[in-house]
Amino acid sequence: MLRARGIGKYPFPNDDEGTYLAQAWAVRHGELAHYTYWYDHPPLGWIQLSAVSWLPDLLRPGLPTFVQGRLAMLPVAAVTCVLVYAVGRRLGLARPTAAGAVLLYALSPLAVVLHRQIYLDNFAVPWALAAFAFALSPRRHLWHHVAAGMSFALAVLSKETIGVLLPVLLVAMWQGSHSSTRKFSLAGFFSGFVLTGLFYPLYALLKGELLPGAGHVSLLGTLTFQLGGRQGSGSAFRAGTDAHQLFTDWLARDPYLLIGGAVAALCALPVRRLRPAALAVLVLALVALRPGGYLPQMYIAQVLPFLALTLAGLVQVLIERLPGRPRLRAAAALAVVLAAAAVAGPAWYHQDRLATTADDNRVYRDAARWLRETDTGDRDKVRLVTDGVLWLDAADAGYRPGTGVIWHYKLDQDPAVTKTLPHGWKDIDYVVSTPALRGEREHLPTLRALFAHGTPVATFGEGGGRIDILRIGRAG
Repeated sequence: MLRARGIGKYPFPNDDEGTYLAQAWAVRHGELAHYTYWYDHPPLGWIQLSAVSWLPDLLRPGLPTFVQGRLAMLPVAAVTCVLVYAVGRRLGLARPTAAGAVLLYALSPLAVVLHRQIYLDNFAVPWALAAFAFALSPRRHLWHHVAAGMSFALAVLSKETIGVLLPVLLVAMWQGSHSSTRKFSLAGFFSGFVLTGLFYPLYALLKGELLPGAGHVSLLGTLTFQLGGRQGSGSAFRAGTDAHQLFTDWLARDPYLLIGGAVAALCALPVRRLRPAALAVLVLALVALRPGGYLPQMYIAQVLPFLALTLAGLVQVLIERLPGRPRLRAAAALAVVLAAAAVAGPAWYHQDRLATTADDNRVYRDAARWLRETDTGDRDKVRLVTDGVLWLDAADAGYRPGTGVIWHYKLDQDPAVTKTLPHGWKDIDYVVSTPALRGEREHLPTLRALFAHGTPVATFGEGGGRIDILRIGRAG
């Protein structure tokens, strides 16, 4: 309910959401991406999105496309919560404790907002949790460990950054396997992981795009760029950096689960059954805190389930070690619940209420309606530039996908687009000026020229969050 209410109104759309949704649309039309697929991420994430996003599109065709995509994320969030419970039980948590971990995870304001958004991390996390559930299976069947490897490969193919959890998953495999059959379990795990993961480089190899070369994209070339070519986010401990701002925003939304879970992870390391969850928190935290690396906004989504599991599990361990009768332990558990509700409850209520009642996205709804209803001439010939969020709305409104409606990042960076613009900015008729476009105009020469020659014909909202429709004027 928390995730569904107001899902199209809050938070403000991220350009990545529109990109992944457009790529899912391309999958339904027989392509891996709506422009040249350059191996920026493995495609399994938006392939899964394409499998679930068609139903909101069918049932509510009048909604902006990013709202339809967010509705498709609701069943993904539900599956993730079920898997948090399953992993909690496999970690030795009692049913009430595992349910408490789900509540910590589901009610956290960070999770409420992030689960609404169309991020690849939201597809990777359930596969990773499934891998941990298989690895810790009490039955210790070989096929469970093969399934753990396959599930983790699917997690990495959904969002590659979650691959840093591989050493943690091996710890879980070690604890979840019997010493007499451990070598078979590990062999089965790596067989499932490698054979499933090989589909991605095999695809690149068959396309002739595994190795860098002239005139084509490549998997290894893009991987080199992702690892060392993109600008870092700076140090989380230095004010003014992107990483510091991200940590500040995360802590402002939910300091209780983040700080409480991190402290619990340090304290839970000596507890064998909680060690996989605690190690997952610490490994992901160390990656986020590394100096100079790139830290995306949605990265915290990978950490949240393990924070909840570690915090709930440590509370159970401490209560179990109390001397006395079961009634005393029950009273202690009740006291912990009441204390947590008193401390975190008001802040969580305020943040979750904001998520369900705020309306930050009216400008996008109005702009999407303008694209559908305004007569701009022959839409098969009119050319306009949008951000990623409104690209699919324009395509659905009848503008020609790819070179009729152009994603602003492709203006100067995709040869397939630039060759259709022999006169540069003069070949464009309209620009849908969103905050994302205005933030990039200094980096893209053609976009900068468009802003210099554009005249507003419609404006939605005001201030930095407004959207302007600019008609491009040509000399003579």
